[in-house]
Amino acid sequence: MVTGGGGFLGARIVSMLLDRGWQVTSFSRQRHNSLVERGAVYQLGNLADSAAVDAAVRGVDVVFHVAARAGIWGDLASYYAVNVTGTQNVLAACRRNGVRKIVYTSTPSVVFSGQDIRHASEGTPLAGKHLSHYSTTKAMAERLVLDANGPDLATVALRPHIIWGPGDNQLLPRLVERHRAGRLVLIGRGDNLIDTTFVDNAASAHIEAAGRLEPGAAPAGRPYFISQGDPRPFATMLNALLGAVGLPPVRRSIPVPVAYAAAWLLETGYRMCAVANEPALTRYSVLQMARDHYFDISAARRDLGYAPTVSIEEGLDRMRDDHGLDR
Repeated sequence: MVTGGGGFLGARIVSMLLDRGWQVTSFSRQRHNSLVERGAVYQLGNLADSAAVDAAVRGVDVVFHVAARAGIWGDLASYYAVNVTGTQNVLAACRRNGVRKIVYTSTPSVVFSGQDIRHASEGTPLAGKHLSHYSTTKAMAERLVLDANGPDLATVALRPHIIWGPGDNQLLPRLVERHRAGRLVLIGRGDNLIDTTFVDNAASAHIEAAGRLEPGAAPAGRPYFISQGDPRPFATMLNALLGAVGLPPVRRSIPVPVAYAAAWLLETGYRMCAVANEPALTRYSVLQMARDHYFDISAARRDLGYAPTVSIEEGLDRMRDDHGLDR
């Protein structure tokens, strides 16, 4: 069973599982006919609904818990309901129904406190202070999942970083919208190094983790960073993604201190005026765009058999093909 099976990563996991002959149930808030036509079973529901989660888990051997509330703006309660309470419901349903394995989709944001992250390993501690409700609640959920590991239920948490590729309905549409509106700028020089993950590599990592996961096995009860293992300058990667959908590169930039101050002012004003929409800049997004963040994936290679088989260049070519552009 895949929670969030209609999302960008979740749908790719469902598709790959079907390709390998698995029987797959997707749990999501909407039905996705393209995967139903391929043989997936859809259970409609919300993670906060424990009865719906229990029904979706019944008769399942492995749960891929991918669904989450993402984003960097909004109230804590809405993030907590999905990311924490939803995870508690998944774990409880797995225990009641005798599920043997859970592969949980976490995020490297759980270790991000606003400073550079360079070649971080799984020994890097969770951030003492998180910069968004998303990272706060994902860290809480990751702890719940890993603490649940035991002889009857083996658990593992994967932390894929900046997932991209054809079919992206999250990161790329936001970048494109802002670029077309003239609101996309570089923060600083854009030479900070970042890791990313092509969607097929992220999906494969989940399936490989499930294959290696057993009570007492090396991955059980552990988190793993997942990426291309090929950090690139932020500006280089951003403009490569924009170019793959036919857009010109971003040239404008603003200094980091100016952007951070502007983000603070915007956040303060939005909160004082109870504006629900996300500001054009937040302190979290400024620091994400300005800092190094790349990771050591040797543990995932060793314990999960993970290998990023689709390179950045091949992934960009697939995106050009998807948009009907010349390579």
